[in-house]
Amino acid sequence: MSSHAGHGHHDAHAPATPVNAHTPAHTPAHAHAHAHGSVGDPATDIDWDVLGPLLEQEAELGGAQYEEAARWIAALPTAPDVRRVLDIGSGPGVVSCLLAAVFPEAEVVAVDATPALLDRAENRARRLGVIDRFQTLEAELPEDFGRLGEADLIWAGNSLHHLGDQRAALAGFAGLLRPGGTVALVEGGLPTRRLPRDIGIGQPGLEARMGAAAATRFEHMRSELPGAKRETEDWSALFTAVGLVPQGTRSFLLDLPAPLSRPARDHVVASITREREVLGELLTAEDSAVLDRLLDPEDPEGLHHRPDVHLLTARTVHLGRRG
Repeated sequence: MSSHAGHGHHDAHAPATPVNAHTPAHTPAHAHAHAHGSVGDPATDIDWDVLGPLLEQEAELGGAQYEEAARWIAALPTAPDVRRVLDIGSGPGVVSCLLAAVFPEAEVVAVDATPALLDRAENRARRLGVIDRFQTLEAELPEDFGRLGEADLIWAGNSLHHLGDQRAALAGFAGLLRPGGTVALVEGGLPTRRLPRDIGIGQPGLEARMGAAAATRFEHMRSELPGAKRETEDWSALFTAVGLVPQGTRSFLLDLPAPLSRPARDHVVASITREREVLGELLTAEDSAVLDRLLDPEDPEGLHHRPDVHLLTARTVHLGRRG
């Protein structure tokens, strides 16, 4: 199972197999691999030399969101003494390293099913000088729950939805928590928006239709997971059901208005390129043709040149505490 970037949404960056977990918020089509990585199926048909940098870039752009969320957790009156952190579906380790910075006394374990992403995580920790408190663990959930060990904080960034039985997985997380420990569940938020509703070519509402296609793909992904069970996404109720005490929910905004910096624009181009690939025939011929124009570096109406390209999304974090 994987999450990738941040820990995000039902985006379209990744394949429809559980291959990431820290991915960004919902970019259209959970074809993405999130800002994180994988926690279940390490999908062998993915070129991680291509997707890995995209996940890192996405998580880095949303770094302020994740840092704000981590500092919110650290400042809570009920915050545990964080000595060990599990980042479930860590992907390339951007959020793992951020958690190491926010919790300077903690050992951080980046957990993912994809060795290539764990290598990136380890290299990142070395570059940032936190390698002495940093470990990686190649694991597939739910099979490897027993290998994770105890934790004071479990960060599950867009990784829970890559497990078929989400309630059982959440119970598994609860069982790993030390007394007073916290699960930070990054699920939900708002769809990513990068373009105006009417971009002047094609039918208005392109991103909304891409989002609908992504939702279709996401449901297909969920239905094919081993042991898939439908679950009402009332996360506070699910925390209570597995013996955790809900500790609050907050959403964190990423708002990069036009004109975008070159790195942010490059990320938008890369992410929409990925979505164009993975959404495929779920898109109409007209929308596909519009996307081809948007991705053409020579087209004056394309993403490389448009002055109205922006990046706006929100990620939601739900907290549950072991009493």
